[in-house]
Amino acid sequence: MLYSFSWGQNDSIIRLNEVIVSDSQLKNFSKSQAVNTLNDSILNKNQGSLTSLLSTNSTIYFKENGAGMVSSASFRGTTAQQTAVIWNGININSQLNGQTDFNIINPTDFTNISIRLGGGSVIYGSGAIGGSIHLNSELKFNTATSNLFRLNYGSFETYGGNYQLEIGKEKWAVQASISANSSDNEYEYIGYDKKNENGEFANQSYNFSIGHKINVTNFIKFYSYLFNGERHFSGTITVKSDDKYLDFNTRNMLEWILFKNKYTSKIKAAFLTEKYNYYENINSDIYTFGQVNSLFFRHDFIYSISKSITVNTLLDFTESDAKGSDLLTKTRIIGTGSIHWKHKLSNKLDYELGIRQEVTDTYESPLLFSAGTSFSLTDFYTIKANLSKNFRIPAFNDLYWLGSGNPDLNPEHSLQGEIGTELNYKNSKFVLTGFLIQLKDMIRWTPNSNGLWQPENTQSVTNYGLEAQFETKKSIDMHLFSFSTSYGYTVSENNKTDKQLTYVPNHKANANLAYNYKSFTSYYQWVYTGEVFTSSDNFYKLDDYALSNLGIDYNFGKKKTYLLGFQVLNVTNEKYQNVISRPMPGRNFKLYLSLNL
Repeated sequence: MLYSFSWGQNDSIIRLNEVIVSDSQLKNFSKSQAVNTLNDSILNKNQGSLTSLLSTNSTIYFKENGAGMVSSASFRGTTAQQTAVIWNGININSQLNGQTDFNIINPTDFTNISIRLGGGSVIYGSGAIGGSIHLNSELKFNTATSNLFRLNYGSFETYGGNYQLEIGKEKWAVQASISANSSDNEYEYIGYDKKNENGEFANQSYNFSIGHKINVTNFIKFYSYLFNGERHFSGTITVKSDDKYLDFNTRNMLEWILFKNKYTSKIKAAFLTEKYNYYENINSDIYTFGQVNSLFFRHDFIYSISKSITVNTLLDFTESDAKGSDLLTKTRIIGTGSIHWKHKLSNKLDYELGIRQEVTDTYESPLLFSAGTSFSLTDFYTIKANLSKNFRIPAFNDLYWLGSGNPDLNPEHSLQGEIGTELNYKNSKFVLTGFLIQLKDMIRWTPNSNGLWQPENTQSVTNYGLEAQFETKKSIDMHLFSFSTSYGYTVSENNKTDKQLTYVPNHKANANLAYNYKSFTSYYQWVYTGEVFTSSDNFYKLDDYALSNLGIDYNFGKKKTYLLGFQVLNVTNEKYQNVISRPMPGRNFKLYLSLNL
């Protein structure tokens, strides 16, 4: 029998069959903040990019340079660099530019995707200011072998395929997947006599995880991920483009877990690489490049002092070596120590505390802290509160770009708080959260007196707003109805000018309605994005827009092992842009087939 680890009331470890989780902090030290997990049914309806999945199912705003092009996130009004992406417990934001491109992650490669709202730098380090996205590959023991095939075809000659394998024996577990996507991407610009030229893309990803139970107290796991992609960057309405960009990223991690009745010890060792080649002319062999290789080590120790008190220490070491045609060759070493405390005062009240300190010779890192509490007034009504200090370190491009980098940059840091209520009653859930973020030393690239663009710690920003989520299910005989919606109101102002930051909508909302009868399912998705400013003086802006998607699918076969579905995306043929001069697709279609054997 295999166990999954989490901390409970009566013992330091709760042993559950089948599943072993790598990111234990997400489950054990996030009770004072909201965590949303996207289930299998949601993943099946959103088989495209991670951008489309999260935009349809969260209040995160995405800025895309055209469909399939570079995609960056704005979480609670923060920047792309201030949203952390966590792969099986470790931060994988780019060491070069400090962010993650959400269009180069295939969500079908992962068994579990979660959204953690609010600050998380004490646990996850740089960038976890607005929130964090968690990509997990769960290993399941003592389960039946499964083979899942997904195929889809859509407008603009768009093809996609994914294969997932899961094997669960008594001592071994395997989770693996292969994904491939490509598109000519030549959609019409609505209202213009033009097409999206030079926008084609193709990518492949490979995901492999394996776990072995050595004995009842020792487990070893290995995770591996590879992404290889090529994109021809789209032009704008007025300017054509003939460039292309190649991505090649790898992640490999070995983990050893030892647990006893009072403690759990985890040791992780990872090697991560990222590399790009940029061709200004696709017909030329001349290109620029950037590359970083990173070594990561962590010791994660969780000890149960008593039935109600748990302490967790994390010791991290990271060494990153960067080089590139426009980048100074540099090595950066970071050592980190953090302590997390969890105390359950009663069945209704608990609190969490944490501190973190980084040590490096590259910059001066602030002492980070977090404090949170969760209080259940009744069996169905809970109040949560959290206060934290978070940060983002300067990326290699900020520090070492040839002729422009600024090695004297300080990390961005923020002080933020939030308070929320959660109501769970029967098959319904409602969450309302208010937040405030004070951000200092924001890094911006600005021109100096000679007209040269350089990064500086120039900006102080205040973010505040409200987030609301509601979901419910209703079953009437064999008819099942489900509905979910979320809304985010966000203000993100430059404290010097009192102007809203560019590409931060005040309003972002979505709704999902589904109806199921026997083997038949139909669903409707709606996403609203408010207007955004495209200039710092708030003079220029992009209009708000609302997108609607319709879908239908049918399960067939003796054991309902086949799923055939059809989607109409942007049903109303809405004309919209989320980056100035870069139109997005109008009405388009997708056909998908899943085989679960």
